[in-house]
Amino acid sequence: MTAKTDRAAWLKGGTAECSVEPAAPDRPYRLVLLGAPGVGKGTQAELLSRNLGACQLSTGDVFRAAKSSDACERSPKLNEAIEFMRRGALVPDETVLGIVRERARCLRCRGGFLLDGFPRTVAQAEALSELLRQERVDLDAVLSYELPIERIISRLGGRRTCEKCKAVFHVESIPPKKEGVCDHCGGQLIQREDDRPESIRVRMEAYERSTRPLADYYAAQGLLRTVSAEGSPEAIFQRSLEALNR
Repeated sequence: MTAKTDRAAWLKGGTAECSVEPAAPDRPYRLVLLGAPGVGKGTQAELLSRNLGACQLSTGDVFRAAKSSDACERSPKLNEAIEFMRRGALVPDETVLGIVRERARCLRCRGGFLLDGFPRTVAQAEALSELLRQERVDLDAVLSYELPIERIISRLGGRRTCEKCKAVFHVESIPPKKEGVCDHCGGQLIQREDDRPESIRVRMEAYERSTRPLADYYAAQGLLRTVSAEGSPEAIFQRSLEALNR
């Protein structure tokens, strides 16, 4: 990738065009990334994007960008999604699929793509397969990052967030200079409710219920590649490349 694309076509949809297009590699990769919160999937997506030239297509990024835009600039499906999230409800499959369909041309990105955060259910995966068929694009692999739940609890349970500027620290890997105090603004560091061990276990159980059938779906197609998320980001990235080459 000669320069990092702004992903405007993905984030904004409609007629938006990316200001910088990824280079067209000899071997564009088209991947789906799976992984529970805390396994470092976002970091791996960045490393894969940077090294493979594939564009990271995260549905979470679409929702975050939409929240900061005017309602009149959003599509009806995006407004639906924002309303569900404001109520604290899950965004239904039909709404998520509509948002992805609005951005179907991104699936033909010359540099390939990394789908992050979608699909989340077998129904979404089946709809994605049909959409890819219509776009005449095939998935190369599905990378599933796995980590024992106790390690996930250690990672997420050690996070501390600044009440003021929302900067994130970790009691072990990224400790603040002064315990309980943000390095950036001096605000108090707190442990978010969903970073508490009991909350993490509930989230992991919900993730397992929804994602295990999804992993089985892709395994049956011969696309699933399991990657251990233990160790440094660089070590995990090397395992990712080895999984792709299998």
